Amino acid sequence: MRIHHLNGSTLCPVGRRLLLGDAERRLVCHCLLIETSAGLVLVDTALGLEDHHAPSHESVRKGMVAMRPKWDPEETIARQVEKLGYQRADVRHIVLTHLDLDHAGGLPDFPHARVHVYATEHAAARDKRSLIERQRYQDVQWAHGPDWKLYEAARGEPWFGFECVRQLEGLPPEFLLVPLVGHTRGHCAVAVDTGDRWLLHAGDAYFFHGEMEPIDRCPLGLRLMQTVLHMKGAERRHNRERLRELVRTQADRVRVFCAHDEKEWRALAG
Repeated sequence: MRIHHLNGSTLCPVGRRLLLGDAERRLVCHCLLIETSAGLVLVDTALGLEDHHAPSHESVRKGMVAMRPKWDPEETIARQVEKLGYQRADVRHIVLTHLDLDHAGGLPDFPHARVHVYATEHAAARDKRSLIERQRYQDVQWAHGPDWKLYEAARGEPWFGFECVRQLEGLPPEFLLVPLVGHTRGHCAVAVDTGDRWLLHAGDAYFFHGEMEPIDRCPLGLRLMQTVLHMKGAERRHNRERLRELVRTQADRVRVFCAHDEKEWRALAG
C-alpha cells in the first residue's frame, strides 16, 4: 500500500496575522491518495475542478471568499491523480471526514467512486438545520448523485481508547472510521494502517499542530474560528483532548494530523 499526501487547495485567509499568528502562514487541504488492492482510495477531496470555474458552483466560490483559495486547477486532486499517471476512474473509493465544501468539493471529479461517510453527517448536509450548515454544505457538490455508503456512528469496536470504530465496506481492513463529532454533527477521523504504524487523518477535529503539543497552543483567531464553526462544542473539545492523549501515549504507534495545518502536511509529504 502506497500513500500520497496531497494538498488539494492552498488557503490564504483574510487577516492571516490575526487568524494564524503570522502574515506569511497559510492553510492547506491535506488529502490522502492511497494505492490499494481495491483500487485508488481518497481520504477527502478538497475543492474540485467545477468549484474553480463552473457557473453552477458560484455559491462555493462565494462561500470560500474569506479563506482566499489560490484557485489553481493544478492543485485539485483530479489533476494531481492524473500527474501521478492514473485516470480519475481509477479512484474507486472516497472516504470523507465530513462534507464541508472544502472537503467534499472534488466529488464530481470522481463520479464513479463509492463515497463513504457517516449517516449523521449525510443527514446534516441534507437537512441544514442551522445557518452555518446552510453555508458549509453545498448541494451542487453532490448533485451528480454519488454512490453513498452510509455508516452508523453508534456501532463498532474499540481502538486505542476510541469507541465505535468500524471498518469500511469494500475496502481492506487497514481502513477505519473513528467518530470525532463536534466540528460537524457527523465528523470523523480516518485511520489507515501502513504496516509500521497507523496514520490518523483527524479532519477538522483541530486546526493547528500546537494543539497536539504538551502545552496546548493555538493562534487566538484560529481558536475563535473553530468555536464559531463547531456544531457541538463540548464534544469537539473532548475529542480534541482525546487526540492529545493519543499523541502523548501512542506517538510511536499512531501519527495524528489534521486537514489544514501546513507544517503537518509538509512533514508527511516531504
